[in-house]
Amino acid sequence: MKKESVLIRLRGISKSFDGETVLDNIDLDIHDKEFITLLGPSGCGKTTTLRIIGGFETPDSGEVFFEGKLINDLPPYRRQVNTVFQRYALFPHLNVFENIAFGLRIKKLCEEEIRTRVKEMLALVNLRGFEKRHVSTLSGGQQQRVAIARALVNNPKVLLLDEPLAALDLKLRKDMQNELKNIQQKTHITFIYVTHDQEEALTMSDTVVVMSEGRIQQIGSPVDIYNEPVNAFVADFIGESNILDGVMLEDYKTKFSGQVFSCLDYGFEKNEPVDIVIRPEDVDVVPVERGMLTGKVINVTFKGVHYEVIVEIDGFKWMIQTTDYVAPEATVGIYIEPDAIHVMKKSQYSGKIGDYSSYSEELEHLSDVNEIPPAEVRYEE
Repeated sequence: MKKESVLIRLRGISKSFDGETVLDNIDLDIHDKEFITLLGPSGCGKTTTLRIIGGFETPDSGEVFFEGKLINDLPPYRRQVNTVFQRYALFPHLNVFENIAFGLRIKKLCEEEIRTRVKEMLALVNLRGFEKRHVSTLSGGQQQRVAIARALVNNPKVLLLDEPLAALDLKLRKDMQNELKNIQQKTHITFIYVTHDQEEALTMSDTVVVMSEGRIQQIGSPVDIYNEPVNAFVADFIGESNILDGVMLEDYKTKFSGQVFSCLDYGFEKNEPVDIVIRPEDVDVVPVERGMLTGKVINVTFKGVHYEVIVEIDGFKWMIQTTDYVAPEATVGIYIEPDAIHVMKKSQYSGKIGDYSSYSEELEHLSDVNEIPPAEVRYEE
């Protein structure tokens, strides 16, 4: 995809609340007509970034530019930006038509233009014929469409979306992912989307910005973010991963799990300690005699389109996704092609991830809770 001109530029943005740093000197370019997603866990700074772009928060330091002009002190109502929140904030006393028309009436447009633009928005969000419906009678997905139409009817240059699908059930969420992408492509409006859901980010975005602890970890296309993560955090957060300690022996040759493997990576120092990431779908289960590594199957879960197989090798639990059934307790070999091995430099996240990303030792020790006297049990958010 050809990049359009830079529409929004953030430079050196920092923000703290009650002495706690939420954004730490971030730089970000957002291009015109782009669908860009800010992705990360709770507390990573993604919503604060969105609110700074919208003018709802002011950075402690740094600059926000819109079409080359500094807008730090510009209030929200003077920015060419509209927002769709997780709670749709519709007016319960107004019908669908009047909810969408609200901003146009404030601008005192003529009735004919209001009718024309509202009808265009109803067609865009697939709500033709709903004009007179009371918003309280609509489903969650329909209410969201009204909120999007109300935000778009004023022709903003940018639409900010703060986890707008979080309240919807799984099937409706998937339907709305496709719908939002279609709307963005039809309107050519820049969408800046906030989510903690990796699938949403990969499904809809032109560009994904992965954030952690107030910093941007990686910016790239969904394919690049998934296939070429820059550190253990990104590899772990985007999809499932097997992340291991390794050593880069030389260009195109690495060592992990006690074995030497060919890979496609180069440019590291000789014998440099590295992190190795291997996606579960890129590991083949083979007979022991054909295996590069050998381990014992400790768990098999049927996932519909594939089996999720956990194989323990030298104390490390590998996740493998395969369409072939593998028997629990079996001893198997695993085979890894060179292009399945991704080598990353060590980072502050190295050694913190553990085994495959959905694995947690807490799951193995849940029974321990029964041994704790009730007075000592604590529940934390």
